[in-house]
Amino acid sequence: MLDAQLRREIVLTTENRTGLLADISRLLGDMGINLLSIAVDAPADIAVVRLLANSQSYARDALKEAGFDVEERDVVVIELPHHPGFLGRISEALARKEISLIDLHATVSEEGSTGVVVFSCSDNGRAVQMLRGR
Repeated sequence: MLDAQLRREIVLTTENRTGLLADISRLLGDMGINLLSIAVDAPADIAVVRLLANSQSYARDALKEAGFDVEERDVVVIELPHHPGFLGRISEALARKEISLIDLHATVSEEGSTGVVVFSCSDNGRAVQMLRGR
């Protein structure tokens, strides 16, 4: 049984420009808001920034006030043991239930015993229930 949570992730779609991540980080940091997770996809002129913060509502409001186009979406957040193949077992279990991954990002320190995985899929609610063992 794993501690999977359904969370709301902030999604910014904006013009890709040098210093964008620095501006977002500074804005939130100056307000004392910690980033728990961030992913940036900026292959061309448009950047998509997805983030979780320790205070989502304050982060969302600050980014809106700063002029960013802010949306929110459901994601699954799970802390996994840092063992070879564990993410594979989780993704195989999702596939067996015909739950398709849409996007995923994860991190763990080399010395860490756990990693944090943030993903969205074809059925986030069902994924959380399955991962919790229900």
